[in-house]
Parts: sequence; structure tokens; C-alpha cells
Amino acid sequence: MPTECEPGQTLPEMTIPVTATLVAGGAIATRDWSLVHHDTAAAEAAGTQDIFMNILTTNGLIGRFVTDWAGPQAELTDVSIRLGAPNFPGDTFTVTGTVSEFDEESASALIEVTGTNGIGTHASGHVRVALQGRKR
Repeated sequence: MPTECEPGQTLPEMTIPVTATLVAGGAIATRDWSLVHHDTAAAEAAGTQDIFMNILTTNGLIGRFVTDWAGPQAELTDVSIRLGAPNFPGDTFTVTGTVSEFDEESASALIEVTGTNGIGTHASGHVRVALQGRKR
């Protein structure tokens, strides 16, 4: 966990293997009962190659990415993510981020995040995080 925060700083990359268990478990944990997240036949009937990750699981993983860097005292105060290419089992979800703003007065940072997989960009957006004990 770095002790300083400044615009342009990059966060350590996070890679997550996308498994059927992760996809279905994330959907169940977020009470998303849509069949495309846990039933392969239903997902294929809907026109996709397999089950795919829901946005709440993606948001949770991106939140984890930021708090792994920011530390246990950090608080996510804004998360704005746009989905793109689906995360299918068998792929790898890679998240990267860069500090785009740091407000010394509130000790908060705006992190621009991108999550990619073998198809392309799965998620992009930003996360604002209130930091504890950080300085420029």
C-alpha cells in the first residue's frame, strides 16, 4: 500500500481467472437470478456463447482492486462503471487503474479503471475513494 498518492500514479494490475463458479456465485451472491448468469443452455438460447458475469460482480471486483491498493481504511464513495465485452468462463479479467485526481483537503482520489479480457474491454469507468493517512 503506497503512502503517497498523485495524479498519473498507476495501481498494481489485478488478474482474476473467470470461472463458471465465479460467474454463477457472483450472480447468486447479488441475488441476480437471470438464467444467463448460471444456466449455459439459457445463455446460449439468448445468443451468447456461455454464461457471463453480471455487473454487480464486476463492480465488486473493481472495488476490490481499488481497496487492495488503498488499504483497509479506504472507503469507496462513487463507482461509475460501463460494461462492454462479456466476461465468459475460461477467460482472464485484468483490471488496471490510474489516479486521475487527488484532493488533499478531503484525502480522496479519483481512479480511472479499465477491465479487459480476451475479447476486449469488459468494463471502464472511475472510482472515487476516500483515503486514510495519504498525502501528495
